[in-house]
Amino acid sequence: MGEISQETVEKYLEANPQFAKEYFNRKLQVEAPSGGAQAPASASFPGQTLAEEAALYLELLEVLLEEAGSVELAAHRALQRLAQLLQADRCSMFLCRARNGTPEVASKLLDVTPTSKFEDNLVVPDREAVFPLDVGIVGWVAHTKKTFNVPDVKKNSHFSDFMDKQTGYVTRNLLATPIVMGKEVLAVFMAVNKVDASEFSKQDEEVFSKYLSFVSIILKLHHTNYLYNIESRRSQILMWSANKVFEELTDVERQFHKALYTVRTYLNCERYSIGLLDMTKEKEFYDEWPVKLGEVEPYKGPKTPDGREVIFYKIIDYILHGKEEIKVIPTPPTDHWTLVSGLPTYVAENGFICNMLNAPADEYFTFQKGPVDETGWVIKNVLSLPIVNKKEDIVGVATFYNRKDGKPFDEYDEHIAETLTQFLGWSLLNTDTYEKMNKLENRKDIAQEMLMNHTKATPDEIKSILKFKEKLNIDVIEDCEEKQLVTILKEDLPDPRTADLYEFRFSDLPITEHELIKCGLRLFFEINVVEKFKVPVEVLTRWMYTVRKGYRAVTYHNWRHGFNVGQTMFTLLMTGRLKKYYTDLEAFAMLAAAFCHDIDHRGTNNLYQMKSTSPLARLHGSSILERHHLEYSKTLLQDESLNIFQNLNKRQYETVIHLFEVAIIATDLALYFNCLFFRKRTMFQKIVDACEKMETEEEAIKYVTIDPTKKEIIMAMMMTACDLSAITKPWEVQSQVALLVANEFWEQGDLERTVLQQQPIPMMDRNKKDELPKLQVGFIDFVCTFVYKEFSRFHKEITPMLNGLQNNRVEWKSLADEYDEKMKVIEEMKKQEEGNTTEKAVEDSGGGGDDKKSKTCLML
Repeated sequence: MGEISQETVEKYLEANPQFAKEYFNRKLQVEAPSGGAQAPASASFPGQTLAEEAALYLELLEVLLEEAGSVELAAHRALQRLAQLLQADRCSMFLCRARNGTPEVASKLLDVTPTSKFEDNLVVPDREAVFPLDVGIVGWVAHTKKTFNVPDVKKNSHFSDFMDKQTGYVTRNLLATPIVMGKEVLAVFMAVNKVDASEFSKQDEEVFSKYLSFVSIILKLHHTNYLYNIESRRSQILMWSANKVFEELTDVERQFHKALYTVRTYLNCERYSIGLLDMTKEKEFYDEWPVKLGEVEPYKGPKTPDGREVIFYKIIDYILHGKEEIKVIPTPPTDHWTLVSGLPTYVAENGFICNMLNAPADEYFTFQKGPVDETGWVIKNVLSLPIVNKKEDIVGVATFYNRKDGKPFDEYDEHIAETLTQFLGWSLLNTDTYEKMNKLENRKDIAQEMLMNHTKATPDEIKSILKFKEKLNIDVIEDCEEKQLVTILKEDLPDPRTADLYEFRFSDLPITEHELIKCGLRLFFEINVVEKFKVPVEVLTRWMYTVRKGYRAVTYHNWRHGFNVGQTMFTLLMTGRLKKYYTDLEAFAMLAAAFCHDIDHRGTNNLYQMKSTSPLARLHGSSILERHHLEYSKTLLQDESLNIFQNLNKRQYETVIHLFEVAIIATDLALYFNCLFFRKRTMFQKIVDACEKMETEEEAIKYVTIDPTKKEIIMAMMMTACDLSAITKPWEVQSQVALLVANEFWEQGDLERTVLQQQPIPMMDRNKKDELPKLQVGFIDFVCTFVYKEFSRFHKEITPMLNGLQNNRVEWKSLADEYDEKMKVIEEMKKQEEGNTTEKAVEDSGGGGDDKKSKTCLML
């Protein structure tokens, strides 16, 4: 067959007009059926061509696009067409949602017919018929997510005649299908009572399904937008709440107010109130007396889950409709409109989330049915949630009233409100922490005040040093001139040369502790800092006396040790000529820090603090005692009557505090064995090496002083040398001090054995006290020798310390050798006794001679 031309086709169609018309009607017609025409009820859109069916879909899409802004309006137009196509008496739409954690279906469009009006079919929120999923066929469809064609509802076990009884309508048969998005059911559409048949057919099911597939697009799009808006609101609420919550730390009410007022536009409600609960768990004893005496009835009302009486001490009422207003009601009466229903009390008692659809109609809670105030505002729906802190205690109740769009609060509103209330509850941690911090700060101030009261030198103690009354005949020290006080103090202080204060061999043993205070004051005058930095002598005297009182009466680390370290620092600076590297201010700070370096020592070391988990160990992570000595020293300086640096400028004072930190922390001997400190030792050694190679003293001074770090390294080593200086004293002094040190160690060992139930190390075990000389030799060799050898190399003037150390090593080595010899003799005697015992045992058993045989062997 040849190719057919267009001309041939046209001629054929013109010759056969009836065929052309039938073909056109069957294949190409695109006009939609008129609105008044009723489609035959047969096959999938029965009696219509594919073009007519396509036109019907096109009409539906146009309707959906026109009404896309309103899901209910679009659904109404679709249900009108479905009622027409299916020959159903009426159609309905039920929305699926969840409240209080329970899913439900609610009527939204009822009794839709081809000619019914939207306003007549739309169900307003307060007239909704709400079903749980286990009631009615609609609930069952939502539960199973399946389409149901019920020929006779009376024969279906899931049918509920609740709606029929309410309206007087009789349901005979129905066709229902769910609109599903993922795992969530959005709505259920229903066609009721087939008009021209006893039941809906399979073809009706197909029409129902095909038509609603287009409606589901609008529903899903609307739901997606709704979820987006929900998440957007949630993120805005959290972001703005966080922004405001951390602005206010002092007061929970202001914190809640700032956070809630900031996010009010995102809450989508007309009004909300916050009821704050009294957090008192236990009453004061005097509040219980009237109850115990029978004068007052004991409380029998509701209590929170943690046992507190439900008492709202304040209500904050936020009005968001019309003119915005905030009302704060302290001690609200029980008949206040926010409390009269009993809902906030119920939530506080049980900790439940309560989402109420038609609150005034509720039978359990007695909501005010009319206007609550002069504005005419009435309660419609309510969402109430507990505000819970980190300890899971209910601290308040937040109640939201009337969604702005007139719809009831749903599960997404619950989630948003719960997120907000949880965030507010958790944010209480900030105010709680801030309050605790303030309380701790106040306790610290009180403790510091008590400490000062017991530690700070009294006026009488100052008079024992500054004898202004005897010498000036003045009763009140404030009436004395500063020059007069300086003069009488200097006159009464010991002569530094006579007292050997410039000598490395200085011994405190012949001097009383009270006289040591005067010796300490003399040292400050000797370095010429009192006049230069305008230190009031009364303040200096009080500070020195208070430092002395700050040392505890422990065996070794007491005031005498503290003074010796200060005196050695002075001697290194002056006699050892290390002062040339430091300014007068630095020398002032170094001397003061040396006196304070072990203040309030407890007679036990850092390791014991850690083992016993003492408060100091919990406070400080490293250099526990040293950091405590530092903080104690700084605390003294915070009292103006003790601040010997009070006339320094800010920068000078900061320098002093920094030097205190370096000097006192450097006395931690654990740092000496730390790898970091070994590097510091190496750095000190490099400084000494460099200075040794320099030809002039000026060159060495410039090399050190130009670099603050070098000065700090030297100062840290100076503090170590001062702290260990007892090991360099003359033997008659050193041997006595060594016993004091050993006794303090043994006392700690006793504590470890009895309190901590631990075996102490040999150095602290009094059962091994005979090993003291050997331990001393090891301490000199591995700890002390490097320090004093390097300082002697650095400055020959410090050589007496190295000489003293070496002399004492000879003495300790001699005692250690004697101990070793004694132990050898004892060991030999033990061996001999063991040998004699063995020989006697052999003789007793019949052995010992060549002619004697073992009785056991003879038996064998």
